[in-house]
Amino acid sequence: MNPFYGARHGESIGSGLASSTPRDMQLPPSILPALARIELPVLPPRPCPYLPGRAMRVRAFMARAMLPSDYQALMDRGFRRTGTMVYAPACEACSACIPLRVPVAAFTPSKSQRRVLRRNTDITVTVRRPGADDATYALYRRYLAHQHPGGEQESDRDSFRESFVESCVDTYQIDYSLAGALVAFSIVDACDTSLSAVYHAFDPDHARRSLGVHSALTEIALAQRMGIPHYYLGYWIAQSPAMAYKADYRPHEVLVSGRWVCIRE
Repeated sequence: MNPFYGARHGESIGSGLASSTPRDMQLPPSILPALARIELPVLPPRPCPYLPGRAMRVRAFMARAMLPSDYQALMDRGFRRTGTMVYAPACEACSACIPLRVPVAAFTPSKSQRRVLRRNTDITVTVRRPGADDATYALYRRYLAHQHPGGEQESDRDSFRESFVESCVDTYQIDYSLAGALVAFSIVDACDTSLSAVYHAFDPDHARRSLGVHSALTEIALAQRMGIPHYYLGYWIAQSPAMAYKADYRPHEVLVSGRWVCIRE
């Protein structure tokens, strides 16, 4: 069952959250039996974007479409996706990338997180299919320039479309708007038992609003309302300031030796 099914297009869910109708597509066969018979290729090393001075490698495959249950099983083995590429870390001398998820029924926002919610009560939130429209792409470019000045991130529209619009699973864009103007967006994947954060970008002019925190709290609340048990935040990297924040959402669970371990403090 698609977790967004049941709300009509444009229908409000909670405080301004809207849902899109599910994609009408024929489900593919399971890919898990085929994956069990092969050894996935490991891509050549490249500079790690999170830990300076280190190289990263990933084990990956391409998929045009995938059952939600297959992707859920792969996330529970440490895989993530970008566009239609599904990957997992394969670094020989580093295990810093640790999958992290939030059990939404047990989650309670901290005092600082509650302040962020109060600061953004004027934000309107809507859900739709991902798009490379002018407003989304322009915001993405401003975000990259602010977060990674002089960086090597690919920022042309085709690369944006390949990474965030194209998908092998059921994917949504959550827009955060102020007075009708887009100020942040998230890309999320929806499975029957999880909502998975893929990407988030915000308008640098509104950095003091902590829209990244606000989006995570909003998406956790969406999962709570829809009876989805887990919100996946991707890889937690304790040594990276850009990725360490994920442990601020408590309780959370980390994947250790193939098992989810709950961390409350």
